[in-house]
Amino acid sequence: MRVGFLGPSGTFAEEALRASAPPGVEEVPFATVSETVMAVQGGAVEQAVVPIENSLEGSVTTTLDALAGDASDVRIVAEVVRPISHCLIAREGVSLEDVTRVLSHPQALAQCSRFLHERTPGARTEVAASTAEAVRSAVDSPEPLAAIGTRLAAELYGGSLLAEGVEDRPDNLTRFVWLARSGTPPHRPPDKTSVVFWGFNDESPGALVGVLNEFAEREVNLTKIESRPRRVQLGHYMFFADLDGAEDDPPVRAALEGLAHRVEILKVLGSYPGAPRGGERQDRG
Repeated sequence: MRVGFLGPSGTFAEEALRASAPPGVEEVPFATVSETVMAVQGGAVEQAVVPIENSLEGSVTTTLDALAGDASDVRIVAEVVRPISHCLIAREGVSLEDVTRVLSHPQALAQCSRFLHERTPGARTEVAASTAEAVRSAVDSPEPLAAIGTRLAAELYGGSLLAEGVEDRPDNLTRFVWLARSGTPPHRPPDKTSVVFWGFNDESPGALVGVLNEFAEREVNLTKIESRPRRVQLGHYMFFADLDGAEDDPPVRAALEGLAHRVEILKVLGSYPGAPRGGERQDRG
């Protein structure tokens, strides 16, 4: 089975893939999250692993937007939660005091902002497509650059560790999801469902409360809800929600049927086995 991930080799997405994949998968790196998601949509890979949420910085909006938009035939089939520990990496001979720029993925830079402010106050930050791409660029550069990335990336690209555990909080966790084409069974029996919906009278006071009552009236536990702009007009949003229970559980099914009558668009992003609460490792069974 060909499985895509945010590359190049040495990203946290690759670590999540390896922690939860069955034996014998072929790992296929892609340059961006969007390309990784759309590779599943287009059939270039059978499944993919992408980040969707971080405990410090919140949702990975690129993943949400792709699932709600162009990736119409892609569904979540599993999730895995991984602890995230960042390293500051440079080429051999560069010291912490030498660093003029720090490269990394936007989420990684945000997760390490306090360390960067305190330990590299004179260095500018620069966004890269992934943590591993940042490490590769920093190690290959003749300039005194550093990158935030994984220990694996430092080993792969010949980098030197300037500091370890540079994240602002030790309980830094990222939720990754396995994606597959619609019709692919989940990795294990599902107990969680993710949806996106929009197109109700969201400018009317209390409109969202009425929508959410579809879940409350059927005692379906809503574990997460957040909004994203619909990109059509200011003040109009799409809402992403996670629910306890499988899509086919009678209370969940009834709640989704009620919701479908209230909104223009309702898309089930996936019904899948949720990771254990608290972020423990969950390998694929």
